[in-house]
Amino acid sequence: MQDTVAVALITSLSTLAAAALTGLVGALSTRRQLAHQLTVARQESVERRATRRDELRRDAYVGFLSACDQAYRQLDRRWLEAGGSEPVSGYDEAYAAMRAVDEAYNLVLLEGPADVDSVARSVLTSLTTEYADQRRLGGEPGEAAVPLRDRHREHWLAAIEVRTRRRLAFVDAVRPVLNGDE
Repeated sequence: MQDTVAVALITSLSTLAAAALTGLVGALSTRRQLAHQLTVARQESVERRATRRDELRRDAYVGFLSACDQAYRQLDRRWLEAGGSEPVSGYDEAYAAMRAVDEAYNLVLLEGPADVDSVARSVLTSLTTEYADQRRLGGEPGEAAVPLRDRHREHWLAAIEVRTRRRLAFVDAVRPVLNGDE
């Protein structure tokens, strides 16, 4: 009888040990799967945030360039207008365009990075300088029927050169950021 009890006891202990071992292996496997799923979820979250950040940056940069183009158009119209010391309506339009560039710059400032912000600031500064130069040059006495561009050709050519250099520098600073090279 003791042999039967011993066999039964051994059988039940081995069954319990096998069940415990199976439970332990299952728990470890589940834990590993959960850890993997958590890692995957975190990676996807990081990727979504990076994608969203890239989209916001692209939108800010495109908006800034678009606002600059609008301001350049207004400044070009002023260069081509004939006029003397009388203020013209183009100033209001040019000022509104300059304000739009300033607002677009604020988005670039928020989205960064610092390298892009610095170059965008130089674009904004060059636009402001050109606008101020136009106002100053337009207020000088001179031939009222001659466009500002023709009266001050060296200033006009210098302004166009600065525009081109600043815009290209901005694009060159933006490309690595948008390509993920930052």
